[in-house]
Amino acid sequence: MNNFTFYAPTKVVFGKNSECNVGMLCKDFGASKILIHFGGGSVEKSGLLNRIKKSLDGVCIPYVQLGGVVPNPRLSLVREGMALCKKENVDFILAVGGGSVIDSAKAIGYGVTNDFDVWDIFEKKNSPKNCLPIGVVLTLAASGSEMSNSAVITNEDGWKKRGSNSDFCRPKFAIMNPELTMTLPKFQTMCGSTDILMHTMERYFTSNGNMQLTDGIAESLMRTVISNTRILLKNPNDYDARAEIMWAGSLSHNDLTGLGNGGNDFATHRLEHELSGMFDVAHGAGLSALWGTWARYVYKDCLARFKKFAIEVWGVKNSGTDEEIALKGIEATEDFYREINMPTNLRELGVKPTDEQITELAKKCAIATGGKVGNAKVLYEEDMRNIYEAAR
Repeated sequence: MNNFTFYAPTKVVFGKNSECNVGMLCKDFGASKILIHFGGGSVEKSGLLNRIKKSLDGVCIPYVQLGGVVPNPRLSLVREGMALCKKENVDFILAVGGGSVIDSAKAIGYGVTNDFDVWDIFEKKNSPKNCLPIGVVLTLAASGSEMSNSAVITNEDGWKKRGSNSDFCRPKFAIMNPELTMTLPKFQTMCGSTDILMHTMERYFTSNGNMQLTDGIAESLMRTVISNTRILLKNPNDYDARAEIMWAGSLSHNDLTGLGNGGNDFATHRLEHELSGMFDVAHGAGLSALWGTWARYVYKDCLARFKKFAIEVWGVKNSGTDEEIALKGIEATEDFYREINMPTNLRELGVKPTDEQITELAKKCAIATGGKVGNAKVLYEEDMRNIYEAAR
């Protein structure tokens, strides 16, 4: 077992109608003027935005609003939000949406409170010293950003997608009503489940040790996501399945599933960031398109974990060689992705990168990661290119 520090300060308010408490929660955390930040028209059409405004009006907290967040959230909108917050003396941001909205809110919070260019944080040229406090009304179970220290932003200048990690941006509270996810298109629900699984797997596949309790939590979480995603594939309105998936999304990315095991591989995520930065694909679909190729590239260097994954998560029988068992686990994962209509290669994703684009993807990924990434197996630029190439 490795040493670790666990910090998860976000207050979670979970269940039906929980969004009705948003005004009092904002007041409890000292908000005096709020930016309501959201994505497209679904928040308005569903009546959720009006319910939130009514709750804020009830506690006499003024607000301004900024919509327009898109998947792979853009730096240009972050800058627009920064300007609005400064003009209106906003001291609290309320993110209403999924991971893209939350990440955009975090970046705005950084930009308002630090005296250097916000993109420097994502390029690792500077470290944040503060962030505006953020609250969340979650409408999509996927990224886990509602309890994490992570934010990922895309810069349209060069289409660079970069992430940052800092405890300053952890949300003060997260309101989670599973009912708010029931209107999602099936594709988004399946992408969300894929992202949740990947956040857990990125911590699970490690060559640096293990912790029995952490492994058990991670394995149970993955089995729970798999079984309940299958339920939602047939019945999207199953509240209990929605609730299981929503809570799993938060626990998968608040660091709980990697404590003590020396993990945090995140190679597939970093490879996918460049893919969705260049081609603007859905994050979950990009992950599933790359994962099988990554797994086959690294599994021999992390054979014990891949064998354990196959047995404990997929129920593969403990017979045959370790390599045979590990490969059956990889195959079972890809079969599941196909079952939920997720791609397992770039062709199925609808992306056909040229040789030049493959080289550019690998180069960008190497630059973004400081030359190397991975824990199950350390990957360098040549390895990154090999994985992109094999995933075509």
